[in-house]
Amino acid sequence: MSSIQQDWPEPIVRVQSLSDSGQGVIPERYVKPLGDRPSMVSSAADVDIPIINLGELYSDDDRVRANTISQINHACRDWGFFQVVNHGVSPELMDRAREAWREFFHSPMDVKQKHANLPTTYEGYGSRLGVKKGAILDWSDYYFLHYLPCSLKDYNKWPLLPSDCREVIDEYGKQLVILAKKLMKVLSVNLGLSEEYLQNAFGGENIGACLRVNFYPKCPQPDLTLGLSSHSDPGGMTLLLPDNHVPGLQVRKDGSWITVKPARHAFIVNIGDQIQVLSNAIYKSVEHRVIVNPSEERVSLAFFYNPKSDIPIKPAEDLVTREGASLYQPMTFDEYRLFIRLRGPCGKSQVESLKSPR
Repeated sequence: MSSIQQDWPEPIVRVQSLSDSGQGVIPERYVKPLGDRPSMVSSAADVDIPIINLGELYSDDDRVRANTISQINHACRDWGFFQVVNHGVSPELMDRAREAWREFFHSPMDVKQKHANLPTTYEGYGSRLGVKKGAILDWSDYYFLHYLPCSLKDYNKWPLLPSDCREVIDEYGKQLVILAKKLMKVLSVNLGLSEEYLQNAFGGENIGACLRVNFYPKCPQPDLTLGLSSHSDPGGMTLLLPDNHVPGLQVRKDGSWITVKPARHAFIVNIGDQIQVLSNAIYKSVEHRVIVNPSEERVSLAFFYNPKSDIPIKPAEDLVTREGASLYQPMTFDEYRLFIRLRGPCGKSQVESLKSPR
């Protein structure tokens, strides 16, 4: 990551402070080009991403298990997104994790500023993605931290407030790693690969995992900006704990933006670019974005389950043989994520740039 500059190109402004100021007009830096501005009404209000009961993976009925596995396969092929319920993560822990972070973002600014981040690692309290000078910014603040590998896990960089925050984050991460491993096995089998293929391609037990907590303050002009610009996730798989009251995530499907309706105590799962590459585009990462709200704030927790940073990621050989030519050139995750750290969210331009020349 030596190519990353050591500081932000412009002074950092906290979006929460802009929201709290009560001004009725957002700064020009947050106004999106006309074609990127959101429609506040989903173009397909009766459509939603699939909801899958993960508990049925452990049914005594073979048909029930097979149906659940098939549902996940279709969701990965058709949507790149799905929700899971009965997933094994404690509902009480989910609620506490979300509220602990809400408490952090409502801490005094001098407390939060002690954790201010830099472009070199992004770890800590931040308000922009990418270091491109003069970029149009998103209406959000966030907190980013490493969970795995253990060599990058630094409790000193985790918030001290609220008092149980570090303990909650640690337990939350443990339970989500377990859930991600379960899903990786199902995806591997659905691709016709050995059960452990994707996990091993990621580095076995030596994988990467990190957490980005998103805080989307109230916005006086939500039709002009976005909480998070359109992008596909650069990593492997994302487990998102959404706000339990305020929807905001939109998924691109057949040219339309679908506003996801979060199910209670569900995780929203989406395929990242690394699994798109490994599956030779059988499973595709999908563009998504976040809209903001004029009267309510939102908090969401995105847990990224990623390959070990220095392993070259390329299409599985069995899939290249069965599905045709290899679509992608090998690249490590470290090399890959440098793109988004430099430029910020840019649709699917990075994974498309990886395609092998024809």
